[in-house]
Amino acid sequence: NWSVQYLLQNTFSYNDKYDLVRIGDFLTRNKTTIIVEDDKTYKRVTIKINNGGVYLRDIEKGINIGTKNQYLAQTGQFIFSRIDARNGAFGIIPEQLNSAIVTNDFPIFDIDPKRVNAQFLVLIATTPQFIQFAQSCSSGTTNRQRIDVDLFLEQKIPLPTLDEQNRLINSYNKKIALAKQLETQALAFEQSIEEYLVEQLGIERNKEIEKKEGLAFVSFANTKRWDTLFLVSNIPTINSDFPLINISNIIDFFNKDISGEGLRINSTNFPQNEYYYIGMENIEKGTGNIIDVKNVKGKEIKSQTLKVPKGFFIYGKLRPYLNKYWFNDTEFKNIICSSEFFVFKLKTNINTLFFKYIISSFIIQMQISDKTSGARMPRINEDTFMSLQIPLPPLPSQQEIATHISTLKQQITHLKEQARQNRHEAITDFEKEIFTV
Repeated sequence: NWSVQYLLQNTFSYNDKYDLVRIGDFLTRNKTTIIVEDDKTYKRVTIKINNGGVYLRDIEKGINIGTKNQYLAQTGQFIFSRIDARNGAFGIIPEQLNSAIVTNDFPIFDIDPKRVNAQFLVLIATTPQFIQFAQSCSSGTTNRQRIDVDLFLEQKIPLPTLDEQNRLINSYNKKIALAKQLETQALAFEQSIEEYLVEQLGIERNKEIEKKEGLAFVSFANTKRWDTLFLVSNIPTINSDFPLINISNIIDFFNKDISGEGLRINSTNFPQNEYYYIGMENIEKGTGNIIDVKNVKGKEIKSQTLKVPKGFFIYGKLRPYLNKYWFNDTEFKNIICSSEFFVFKLKTNINTLFFKYIISSFIIQMQISDKTSGARMPRINEDTFMSLQIPLPPLPSQQEIATHISTLKQQITHLKEQARQNRHEAITDFEKEIFTV
């Protein structure tokens, strides 16, 4: 390999307390071939990047598989993607993928169990240091670079005794198991929020319009929608113990500030002004959290934009099933957002926090599920948004509900942070054992 990148980057800062052993000394390429037959079905493999695991890609009939010469995979074998090795696509064939088939882009290896623990090898191969090596010995065009299998087998890694490998793996697995347990608890709390809303608001879900067989007669006066979806399908509706109010009845200002002036702004007319710009990509779906918002100059913003004053909500009209919303309670000035958001301020007849939890809930999602337009980039329009309905209990009840959900949300955040820390510690503790820091 004459690549300058490879020559400069193929060194590692391994801990010197373990012997360095060539990968090819404990991995042997397995090329058990199979000829794909048209009348048989075959399992095919996919490998997720960043140590995401080996999974079933699909089950396909032989007649639909173009490459007839493939390789047979067996449980426990080591496998990687030649294209995505540079992104950590390494793994072990699980039992459910025994006898799956793979192309030459997914080399398979038999592991010497007397020398190496399979999970230890996968963890080594998916560390940032090893991925850097995989990148350095990959060649080809940018999106189709393939790792050199021979260089991979020649690379040396630190190889503790099996007992020591097992100790490291057990320590890693304990932290990962704890992280999964915490994530399960967080999910249970998230589900309990939905159950709590159902109970407190007396909501009946999934009530459907009854389908009618044969010829049906409809009064024009009673027909509000003319689309096929409404006329031939079951459209979900909701009922509540409290009055159902259109969103239009709780909004004070829509795309206008409190003085009545429009919020639309052409930031390119102010090329040197700095703005905090919020695009669809800057809001985490379903949580209302901001992600990586940057201070940018007006000339750098290419899309149409609206101002977001303090005390105003934004709600994504593009792909509304992503449930992207945010409430501006910051002290930042010059916040603007993409015109793919509605920008509005609530009236005083609804608690801000209560509305935030309602708009992010199934109550809204089930109503917009059939109301989007556009196949590739579905949207909801202003009239649709304004006609969405929410249950509106008295203000004291709204406050009580919001306070309870806030407590649950805090617990969820704490559990997720603990899980994240355990996952981080699992891999960093392993890396400290293998690499010099």
